[in-house]
Amino acid sequence: MARHIYSCPLRWFDMDAFGHVNNVVFLRYLEEARVDFMWRLAPGNGSDAFTGGVVVARHEIDYLKPLVHRHTPVSIETWVTDIRAAYINLRYEIKDEETVYVRAATRIVPFDLEAGRPRRVTSEEESFLTDYLEPEPGTGKSAGKSAEGAVTV
Repeated sequence: MARHIYSCPLRWFDMDAFGHVNNVVFLRYLEEARVDFMWRLAPGNGSDAFTGGVVVARHEIDYLKPLVHRHTPVSIETWVTDIRAAYINLRYEIKDEETVYVRAATRIVPFDLEAGRPRRVTSEEESFLTDYLEPEPGTGKSAGKSAEGAVTV
């Protein structure tokens, strides 16, 4: 199983009055990592994977340690914990070599921008995402796959 690693620079304006990265800024960091993962790493030239868009249905963030401004970027590891017909669950860790600052999860829903409604995960998207699939923490299982390999809801 692979994890996507995104090197995220810290910007001076990310800090709040208390001198650490503001909690809302962490959502931007997750977005940067998610976009880098899904769009820049989408498979193949000419692929239309993820080009129709995705919407965020849910975020969950555990703030573990304060992160203060520095010149060294943090790493954001992103992986997939669940692939279903109508949504994908992602997990993240924002960290450096010594400290995990944030653990987070996002549920994304593939979206047809032209039709203005959710759509199903394509087989090409599923194939790409499967390379990053890890069991859900604490469950010991990879949800979302049936015995035949079909994505289930």
